[in-house]
Amino acid sequence: MTSTGLEDVIEARGAPIWYQLYAEYDWETTRALVKRAEKAGCSAVVLTVDLQGGSNRETVKRFARLDARDCSGCHPSAFSDYIRTKPMYDGLEVAGDTNFEESLNWEFVRKLKDTTTMKVLIKGIVTAEDTRLAVENGVDGVIVSNHGGRAENSTRGTIECLPEVVEAAASRTAVLIDGGFRRGTDIFKALALGADAVCVGRPYLWGLASFGQPGVEAVLDILRRELVMVMKQMGTTTIAAIQRSSIVERSI
Repeated sequence: MTSTGLEDVIEARGAPIWYQLYAEYDWETTRALVKRAEKAGCSAVVLTVDLQGGSNRETVKRFARLDARDCSGCHPSAFSDYIRTKPMYDGLEVAGDTNFEESLNWEFVRKLKDTTTMKVLIKGIVTAEDTRLAVENGVDGVIVSNHGGRAENSTRGTIECLPEVVEAAASRTAVLIDGGFRRGTDIFKALALGADAVCVGRPYLWGLASFGQPGVEAVLDILRRELVMVMKQMGTTTIAAIQRSSIVERSI
């Protein structure tokens, strides 16, 4: 869905990146996307499973354009037309207005693993049961995520889901987390609960929208400085020294 092809992103970064995959109804389209990412040098593919049922975006509907004039040149009316504007879909067949595969299962995961040499992670895991299934099906990592609460926001926060996922993973697969991380103290808590890494989404976008690249660097610097500050306050001189005992858990 990016506005820039991953080859250009890798060239600009000067190092491999991970490719986030939204599975298509058509397997050959999905396979083509995966193979393109692999050829470009991506080291991992992240299969997103937390948006398959769609989303109830009330704010988007509330602010929908009321102007009846044709603006299709910049604002495609169908989702498939929108996808066609994305460079990752150049030369690929796009069918239907809701392109994403809704019937994902573990057979699909195994097929994906057999298709690529990249590491395979699953984004959208929030329970111990799914974590154990992910391990059984050989995934290289799970990302505890609820898509920023944008799809369905009545369940637990990801930080509440993290402990059971970590316990179920039992160090057999990597556990990452995203969703609402705004402070270095938040990152510290996730690491203390067993996360191997914390993913950041909206904050760097706010920095980018406000000040461009310097804004992104400032956001990351703030998070880093705050994390170092709380690590010093806790006497944890390394990331590995952050343990479950570093935090106090309270029931609400």
